[in-house]
Amino acid sequence: MIDIVAVSERDRRRAFGILFAVSIVTSLGVTGMQSILPSIGREIGIPDPMVAAIFSLSALLWAATSPIWARQADLRGRKPMIILGLAGFMMSMLCCGLVVSAGLRHLAAPAAIFVLFLFARALFGTFGSAASPATQAYMAERTGRDQRTETMAALAGATGLGTIIGPAVAPLFILPIVGLAGPMYTFALIALVTLVVVARGLPEAWAGPRRLTPGQERFVPAAAKAEGKLRPLWRDPRLTPFLVYGFLIASCQTANTQILGFMIIDKLHLPPLKAQGFITVAMMTGAIAGVLAQWGLIRMFRMNPKHLLRWGAGLAAAACLMIALAPDYWSVVVGYALAVLGFSFARPGFTAGASLAVSGEEQARVAGAIAAVNGVNVVLGPAYVKLYEMVHAAPFLLNAAILAAMLAYAFLSQPLRSAGENPATDADAALATLERTEEGS
Repeated sequence: MIDIVAVSERDRRRAFGILFAVSIVTSLGVTGMQSILPSIGREIGIPDPMVAAIFSLSALLWAATSPIWARQADLRGRKPMIILGLAGFMMSMLCCGLVVSAGLRHLAAPAAIFVLFLFARALFGTFGSAASPATQAYMAERTGRDQRTETMAALAGATGLGTIIGPAVAPLFILPIVGLAGPMYTFALIALVTLVVVARGLPEAWAGPRRLTPGQERFVPAAAKAEGKLRPLWRDPRLTPFLVYGFLIASCQTANTQILGFMIIDKLHLPPLKAQGFITVAMMTGAIAGVLAQWGLIRMFRMNPKHLLRWGAGLAAAACLMIALAPDYWSVVVGYALAVLGFSFARPGFTAGASLAVSGEEQARVAGAIAAVNGVNVVLGPAYVKLYEMVHAAPFLLNAAILAAMLAYAFLSQPLRSAGENPATDADAALATLERTEEGS
C-alpha cells in the first residue's frame, strides 16, 4: 500500500501550486534555451553536432546524481532538495549566459566557448537534478492511488506549459546589449524569484526517514533486506519495463526537439536569427498539443497508464514518419505537434505506472530512477544530429521504428500491459520472481 502523508486540503493545494510553478520555471528555461541554441551555435560558429553535445555532459551527470539526490530527499526531506535543484538551475543559466556573451563577442575560439558552455550546463545536471525526484516523491506521497495518474499528468502538464512559455518569451529577451544571451539571464532571475517562493511558502513538516511497517516489508526483496540495501531499480522486474520504455521514448522526443531548429533553418533557407520566429511557432505548437493531452484529453477520457503507454507510442510513431516525409515547413510543424501529443501521453504513462508499482517508501528512489532515465537519453543527441546531417529524414525514420517497437512492447510486457490496474498483485508477483532469481544466483 502507498503511505499517504496527511495534510490539509489548503496546504495540499498551496504545495501543488508551488511545485507546478517549479516545473514550469525549469521547463521554460530548458526549452527556451533549446529554441535559441541552433541560432547561438551558428552565430558563434559551433558545428551542429557539438551544439547538441552541449547537453551531453549535463545529461550524464543528471543520470548519475538523480538517485543520489533522491536518497538525500529521503534523509533530509523533499523541500531542501527542491531548493538545491532550483539553485543549481539558476547558477547554470547565469553561467551559460556569460559564456554565450563571450562567444558572441568573439572573446574566445568557438571550441573554447563550446567547452565552457558544456561545463556551465553541467551545473544543472549536477545540482538541478535534485529537484525532479523530490518534487515527484512529494506529490506522490500526498496523492491517493485513484488520483495518481491525473496528478502525474498534471505535473507533466505544468512542464508542458513551460515548453509553451519558454520558446514564446525567449525571443523577447534577445536584447541589443546582451543579444542571444539575454534569455538565459532572464531565466536565471525567474529561478531566483521561484527559489524564494519555495523557501518561504512550500509546507513540509519533516520528521526524518520513515521505517517500513510489517505490512510494507513485503515490497522489499528478501535478499536485499539481508544485505541491508535495496537492489538497483533497473534490475527490479516491477520497474525494468517502465525504465526501458521511458528511456527509449525520452530519447526519441529529445532527438526530435534537438533537430527541429536545424531542420526549420534548412527548410526555409533563412539566416538563424530570421528563422528564430518560425522555430518558436513550431515549438509552441508542439507545446500546446502537449498541454492539451496532459490537462485535457487524459482527464476527459480517464486514461490509465496502460492506455497512455499504447496511445503515446503509436501516435508518436506515426508523427515521426510524417516529419520524415514532410515536404514543407507547415508539414513539419503539424508532424512535430502530433509527436509531442503522443509523447505527452507516453511519459505520464510510464511515470505513473512506475509510481503505482511500488510502495510508499520507494517513491523517492523510483522518482530518482525516472529522472535519470529522462536525463541520460540526451547523450544520444549528437549522434542524431550527425545522422540528420547525413540524411535529413533518417533520424525520424529511426524514431518511428523505435516507437513502433515500444507500441508492441506495451502490449507484450506483463507490467506494461497491466500498468495501474492491480499494482499490489503485480508487485508481489514481480518480487517473488526476483527472490527466486536471487536464490538461484
